[in-house]
Amino acid sequence: MTIIQIIVLSLIQGLTEFLPVSSSAHLILGSRVFSWPDQGLVFDVATHLGTLLAVLLYFRKDLMGMLKPWLSADNTDQQARNLGLTLVVASIPAILAGALLHNWVEAVLRDIKVIAFSTIGFGLLLWWADKRFSEVKALQDMSMRPGLMIGLAQMLALVPGTSRSGITITMGRMLGFNADAAARFSFLLSIPVIAFAGAYGVLKMLLNQTDIDWVQFSLAVVLSAFAGWFCITAFLALLKRVGLVPFVIYRLALGLALLWIAFF
Repeated sequence: MTIIQIIVLSLIQGLTEFLPVSSSAHLILGSRVFSWPDQGLVFDVATHLGTLLAVLLYFRKDLMGMLKPWLSADNTDQQARNLGLTLVVASIPAILAGALLHNWVEAVLRDIKVIAFSTIGFGLLLWWADKRFSEVKALQDMSMRPGLMIGLAQMLALVPGTSRSGITITMGRMLGFNADAAARFSFLLSIPVIAFAGAYGVLKMLLNQTDIDWVQFSLAVVLSAFAGWFCITAFLALLKRVGLVPFVIYRLALGLALLWIAFF
């Protein structure tokens, strides 16, 4: 990969990982527009590590609050303890599904038409959920049952174009959580999944004895981490001002652009 490819694709991955707009759709669109080859395993691992770093840094206080009751005899903050347990349990379905179906998804579903239709279809579902359901619940109202339902919905993100954050925010809104709470839980829920995907990629690199350009690898980690942190900060601020509808419109436009590339 050239330095320009690394910069552009790292920023795309970091900016779109946490937005409800499908990072895979953007990576394919960027590759098709510039006629770039597939970025490969090493780049995927680097950007997974970068986006993981971004979400860990942004939610470091929340994560420490969840860990503290488990690491000490102080059980006064039962709410934080329960939220941490909910995140762990809710992550299991997507991790298991990813481990079992990853190779099949890559072989069968990673097609530009699939990505285009899922980008449009799940975008419309996000719009319907945001308009149809109430916004009465905040993050502190998250319990095991709704958390597990969001975790089950996260399995659909295996379909390229669905968007992991998009489908989890959609389910959160369908369960009555406001957009901010749904987004924050979605970002926290991404931590185990991204960590597992990154660890799996590292294992594959070790087993295949993959050659690594450490300068390029480090650049991809840093850029995707910066872009991911900026994305989380900006998205949570924008939600309070403009809501989810602009992201739905963007998904529809992106899906139509992919369909144009696929058929014309």
